[in-house]
This record gives sequence, structure tokens and C-alpha cells, in this order.
Amino acid sequence: MKKILVFAGSIRTGALSGKLAAHVTRELSLMNAETTLISLGDYEMPIYNGDLEKDEGVPENAKKLKGMMLAHQGIYIASPEYNASMPALLKNTIDWVSRAKEPAGNPYKQCTFALGATSDGRFGGYRGLYHLRQSLELGLGALVIPEQMAIAGAGSAFDDRGALKDETNQKILKAQLEKLIAMAGVLA
Repeated sequence: MKKILVFAGSIRTGALSGKLAAHVTRELSLMNAETTLISLGDYEMPIYNGDLEKDEGVPENAKKLKGMMLAHQGIYIASPEYNASMPALLKNTIDWVSRAKEPAGNPYKQCTFALGATSDGRFGGYRGLYHLRQSLELGLGALVIPEQMAIAGAGSAFDDRGALKDETNQKILKAQLEKLIAMAGVLA
């Protein structure tokens, strides 16, 4: 059984990306994947600063999150779009984890990634996914599957049970998750 870690790039109460992350977790479980849903709020870290790293080292939460990532074969990131890019919280998290030497291993080179975005705008967070993908693939050498999810009008895209209402979005997400499960573990 494939192990997939899921988290949202926002920790705001009621975040649309959090709704997507919760929905993805349920869908992956129905597809017989072992899923872990976490909140980046449980891994608080200061803004990355090279001087801080030199003086105090990498934060313990970066090491803990790196260990959590390494314990999984796949990672699904549900991100909001902030000013046509990824949110600072997500970028900061990616940067700090990339600096952690412990535990041994590199989650960006060992895990398969899948990306989804939510936005009330008409692009569905697509512009933010471009920057997230660029950071993961070009900056860190991660394997990010080409299929991605961008949910426009996300404020009304989920029903009261947290499921996607639109049948086309449901099909796109199902195909994306099937690909993630198939590709997870290929780098191990």
C-alpha cells in the first residue's frame, strides 16, 4: 500500500486549500492508499535567514517535517494562490526542509509530488502552481507528476460534506490521484 502525505499551503481557518487537502485525503483512502493529513501550523518555523541558520541551525520542526516526508512515498500539496504565486508559508517550509541535514535522505529526490490549487478567481490557482512546480522541479530536482488540479471558484466548489461538486473536477482529481499512486515509490 502506497503511503501519501497530504498538506495545504495555508493554515488559515476555513482555507479552501485545506478543504482540497481534506478531500484529497478521503479520496486517496478510498483508493487504498495509506494517507496522512498534516497542517503546516504544527511545524512552525521562522522566516528563512542564512544568518539564523548559521547561528542557531535548522529548526527542529524542519527536521520533523523532513522525517514525516521521508516516511511517505508520495506527497500531495494543496496550495492557495497569493498574488499569482505560492504563499510565503509554503515557500518558507520548502526552503527550511531543503536545508535540514537530519534525518538522512532527501524527500525532494525520494518522493513523488502532486499539486493542486484553489482560488475563488477564474484561474483556480494555476498561476501559483507554476511557481510551486518550478521551485520543486527546477530548484530541488523533485519528480512532480504533470497532472495537476486547479479549482476555480473554489469558495462554492465543495459541498457541505467537503466533496467536490463538479463532475469534471472529480474526474480530473481522480485521474491525478491514480497517477500519484502509480508513480509514488518509483524513486525509492
